Amino acid sequence: MPQMTEPAPPHPQIEENSQHGRLTARPGQPVSASARTGLLSFDGPTGDLLGLAYVPAPADAGPYRLALLLHGAGGSPRHGLDLLLPAADEHRLLLLAPKSTLATWDVIVDGFGKDVRRIDRLLEEIFDSYPVTDVLVGGFSDGASYALSIGLTNGDLFSSVLAFSPGFAAPLVVHGHPRVFISHGTGDRVLPIDPCSRRLAPRLEAMGYPVAYDEFEGGHEVPEHVVGHAMSWLRSGADGVAVP
Repeated sequence: MPQMTEPAPPHPQIEENSQHGRLTARPGQPVSASARTGLLSFDGPTGDLLGLAYVPAPADAGPYRLALLLHGAGGSPRHGLDLLLPAADEHRLLLLAPKSTLATWDVIVDGFGKDVRRIDRLLEEIFDSYPVTDVLVGGFSDGASYALSIGLTNGDLFSSVLAFSPGFAAPLVVHGHPRVFISHGTGDRVLPIDPCSRRLAPRLEAMGYPVAYDEFEGGHEVPEHVVGHAMSWLRSGADGVAVP
């Protein structure tokens, strides 16, 4: 089982790009403000689904907190969206859930690249259309591993990372210092907790990241109460190393 890999020290002559997991999109003043709310889809030139978004109404009630949500292996954008959909309206979370270009995310298959570029394009479209003041990334299973990987790579964009049952983190470079929430079921048979989160959480703490760690009795899943813990942690802004 892959674990937290040490990112290479930055090289002054190498320009970091999508092959390093780097995203270039950043929130700012919307170029063409959109009034569209509810469930939105993003399609490619051939009609293939690139991702889904959920925008709480009304669009002019102030800035959003954007959550980039990543599905597990073989999943769909809707699976990513559903992770925080029940909390979106109450907490004014604009949810963006891309679809991986293959069955799972690029770094797990052949290295950063295609999915990073797709995520960048979707983020740019959202930032051009809606006011956003904070950005977080989260995911489940392979999506959690990918959220940790690009979250640590782009900690100058993401303030927080939500990793529900991750297997590993594999940033090639790191920027910023995002807070990290990790949850894992003690009976998980897909990604067993001992070689995964019980090693990841202390490793991240040793690297100086603020980590909140939530173990629960259960399998490879995201129980409702765990989502509640994650939302409480996000609202509090506290670093914390434990969750009630």
